[in-house]
Amino acid sequence: MLRRNIRLRREYLYRKSLEGKERLLYEKKRKIREALEEGKPFPTELRNEEAALRKEIELEDELTAVPRTHIDDEYANASEVDPKILITTSRDPSAPLTQFAKELKIVFPNAQRMNRGGQVISEIIETCRAHEFTDVILVHEHRGVPDGLIISHLPFGPTAYFGLLNVVTRHEIRDKKTMGTMPEAYPHIILNNFTTKLGERTANILKHLFPVPKPDTKRVVTFANQSDYISFRLVD
Repeated sequence: MLRRNIRLRREYLYRKSLEGKERLLYEKKRKIREALEEGKPFPTELRNEEAALRKEIELEDELTAVPRTHIDDEYANASEVDPKILITTSRDPSAPLTQFAKELKIVFPNAQRMNRGGQVISEIIETCRAHEFTDVILVHEHRGVPDGLIISHLPFGPTAYFGLLNVVTRHEIRDKKTMGTMPEAYPHIILNNFTTKLGERTANILKHLFPVPKPDTKRVVTFANQSDYISFRLVD
């Protein structure tokens, strides 16, 4: 397992190192395309490479015309398998934090909760990789109040930190109707106002925590972004 992880890490770093070279090649081909379309002379610095670049352009298709990055590879296989999530807490969690972790297990289908104990993060991550978990969620607190989530996608990221504000669990809501058995149907996901590059990547992290739902399910999870604050709501 250790050798496999080392090999995968080397492959990942190699692909990432190619991005700069691929971007440079893409810019060269873009200049050649523009010259051909506009009937202008080829740039002087590319005249020695013009024939090879034109040949590459002729062989391109929709998948190869735009250079890929390591970001494209992070969730490349996400649609092939359902997410498998491990939820754990910081060390010596308070009762409210433990309860909040239990609530998260209800929110995310196929999630498993683990008592942290004395384990260090590196041990947890290696165990999750060995058992084919797709994501790890680590919950933090401040003076008994949940105040942060770290979501890490396996095997190599991305990892994101989300601060938590105004956390209210089901057990803090007095309406007894909310205390019944929660449905386990996979929910539909609504992502609102994640329009920037950072927003798109954040939305990518959130939506891939949920498996594909059935068309007729009535369960809905909403993440709405406003001024970099994400409001969360679960409707059953």
